[in-house]
Amino acid sequence: MTRSSVLLLTAAAFAAAAGQILFRLGALGRQSPLDFLNLPILGGLLLYGLGTAAWIFALSRDTLVHVYAFTALTFVLVYLAGVLLLGETLQPRALLGVALVLAGLYLITA
Repeated sequence: MTRSSVLLLTAAAFAAAAGQILFRLGALGRQSPLDFLNLPILGGLLLYGLGTAAWIFALSRDTLVHVYAFTALTFVLVYLAGVLLLGETLQPRALLGVALVLAGLYLITA
Protein backbone atom coordinates (compact mmCIF):
# COMPACT_ATOMS: atom_id res chain seq x y z
CA MET A 1 0.00 0.00 0.00
CA THR A 2 1.16 3.49 -0.69
CA ARG A 3 1.69 5.95 2.12
CA SER A 4 -1.06 8.19 0.73
CA SER A 5 -3.53 5.29 0.77
CA VAL A 6 -2.69 4.50 4.38
CA LEU A 7 -3.13 8.15 5.36
CA LEU A 8 -6.42 8.43 3.47
CA LEU A 9 -7.79 5.24 5.02
CA THR A 10 -6.64 6.26 8.49
CA ALA A 11 -8.44 9.60 8.07
CA ALA A 12 -11.52 7.73 6.82
CA ALA A 13 -11.43 5.45 9.88
CA PHE A 14 -11.16 8.47 12.20
CA ALA A 15 -14.10 10.15 10.44
CA ALA A 16 -16.23 7.00 10.69
CA ALA A 17 -15.30 6.52 14.35
CA ALA A 18 -16.10 10.15 15.17
CA GLY A 19 -19.42 9.70 13.42
CA GLN A 20 -20.17 6.66 15.59
CA ILE A 21 -19.34 8.59 18.76
CA LEU A 22 -21.63 11.42 17.68
CA PHE A 23 -24.37 8.86 16.96
CA ARG A 24 -24.02 7.61 20.53
CA LEU A 25 -24.14 11.12 21.97
CA GLY A 26 -27.16 12.00 19.86
CA ALA A 27 -28.99 8.80 20.82
CA LEU A 28 -28.48 9.01 24.60
CA GLY A 29 -31.81 9.31 26.40
CA ARG A 30 -33.85 9.68 23.23
CA GLN A 31 -37.24 7.98 23.00
CA SER A 32 -39.36 9.09 20.07
CA PRO A 33 -38.23 8.93 16.44
CA LEU A 34 -38.17 12.73 16.13
CA ASP A 35 -35.79 12.95 19.09
CA PHE A 36 -33.14 11.36 16.90
CA LEU A 37 -33.11 14.36 14.56
CA ASN A 38 -30.52 16.35 16.45
CA LEU A 39 -27.20 18.06 15.85
CA PRO A 40 -24.90 15.25 17.09
CA ILE A 41 -26.61 12.69 14.87
CA LEU A 42 -26.58 15.01 11.86
CA GLY A 43 -22.88 15.74 12.49
CA GLY A 44 -22.26 12.02 12.83
CA LEU A 45 -23.94 11.38 9.50
CA LEU A 46 -21.79 14.05 7.87
CA LEU A 47 -18.54 12.62 9.27
CA TYR A 48 -19.55 9.05 8.54
CA GLY A 49 -20.46 10.09 5.00
CA LEU A 50 -17.11 11.80 4.49
CA GLY A 51 -15.34 8.70 5.76
CA THR A 52 -17.35 6.55 3.37
CA ALA A 53 -16.52 8.84 0.44
CA ALA A 54 -12.81 8.61 1.29
CA TRP A 55 -13.17 4.83 1.56
CA ILE A 56 -14.73 4.61 -1.89
CA PHE A 57 -12.00 6.81 -3.33
CA ALA A 58 -9.38 4.52 -1.75
CA LEU A 59 -11.06 1.56 -3.47
CA SER A 60 -10.29 3.20 -6.80
CA ARG A 61 -6.59 3.19 -5.92
CA ASP A 62 -5.99 -0.01 -3.97
CA THR A 63 -7.23 -3.57 -3.56
CA LEU A 64 -10.39 -4.41 -1.67
CA VAL A 65 -8.43 -6.67 0.70
CA HIS A 66 -6.18 -3.82 1.80
CA VAL A 67 -8.89 -1.16 1.95
CA TYR A 68 -11.36 -3.32 3.81
CA ALA A 69 -8.77 -4.22 6.45
CA PHE A 70 -9.00 -0.64 7.69
CA THR A 71 -12.53 -1.27 8.95
CA ALA A 72 -10.74 -2.97 11.84
CA LEU A 73 -9.09 0.33 12.71
CA THR A 74 -12.53 1.91 13.03
CA PHE A 75 -13.51 -0.73 15.61
CA VAL A 76 -10.37 0.02 17.62
CA LEU A 77 -10.92 3.79 17.48
CA VAL A 78 -14.56 3.49 18.55
CA TYR A 79 -13.63 1.25 21.47
CA LEU A 80 -10.89 3.59 22.66
CA ALA A 81 -13.07 6.69 22.23
CA GLY A 82 -15.88 5.02 24.15
CA VAL A 83 -13.52 4.42 27.06
CA LEU A 84 -11.60 7.72 26.92
CA LEU A 85 -14.35 10.16 25.90
CA LEU A 86 -17.57 8.56 27.09
CA GLY A 87 -16.30 6.94 30.28
CA GLU A 88 -17.37 3.47 29.24
CA THR A 89 -15.83 0.52 31.07
CA LEU A 90 -12.36 -0.57 30.04
CA GLN A 91 -12.11 -4.33 29.80
CA PRO A 92 -8.51 -5.57 30.20
CA ARG A 93 -9.25 -8.55 27.94
CA ALA A 94 -10.50 -6.14 25.29
CA LEU A 95 -7.13 -4.39 25.27
CA LEU A 96 -5.61 -7.65 24.13
CA GLY A 97 -8.26 -7.73 21.39
CA VAL A 98 -7.32 -4.18 20.36
CA ALA A 99 -3.66 -5.18 20.17
CA LEU A 100 -4.49 -8.26 18.09
CA VAL A 101 -6.67 -6.24 15.70
CA LEU A 102 -3.88 -3.70 15.21
CA ALA A 103 -1.35 -6.49 14.67
CA GLY A 104 -3.66 -8.08 12.11
CA LEU A 105 -4.10 -4.77 10.30
CA TYR A 106 -0.35 -4.37 10.16
CA LEU A 107 0.17 -7.90 8.84
CA ILE A 108 -2.46 -7.48 6.13
CA THR A 109 -1.28 -4.11 4.87
CA ALA A 110 2.51 -4.32 5.34
